[in-house]
Amino acid sequence: MESTVESLNAAYQDFISAATVVLESRQSFGGEETPAAAAALESFKQKWELFRVACDQAEELVESVRQRIGSECLVDEATGGGASGAASQGIPPISAVRLEQMSKAVRWLVIDLQHGSGGAAGGVAGGGAGHGGGAHLHGTGPTGFDARFSEDGAQ
Repeated sequence: MESTVESLNAAYQDFISAATVVLESRQSFGGEETPAAAAALESFKQKWELFRVACDQAEELVESVRQRIGSECLVDEATGGGASGAASQGIPPISAVRLEQMSKAVRWLVIDLQHGSGGAAGGVAGGGAGHGGGAHLHGTGPTGFDARFSEDGAQ
């Protein structure tokens, strides 16, 4: 993360320096277009592109960290690991493995729905028989929960 910030800062400083050179070169020749001003402008454009790339990389890093923190918070909430977790609210915690399985099941259902499969919802409610994502929910009962996991029975 520190290298990304340093890279962004260096690209910004280069961009600002190039902008300064463009302004100074235009001002020193009374705004006339000269080879020196054209070269300064070309350098400015390159520094602008490099700065944009550095910004994109920093944005990707921030998004990655945001998603990781969000996932960790979700797991903490679901498993009762956080201070304000589900267990502190009287909701029995579930295992992180079970949370991941439920997440995958939801993803498969979303994919089925996006592809226009009408069998997805019936697959879950109908005991796992169905098209696509519903078939990935092995041994689900009428509630759509997997009977292999004891905490599902309590829900």
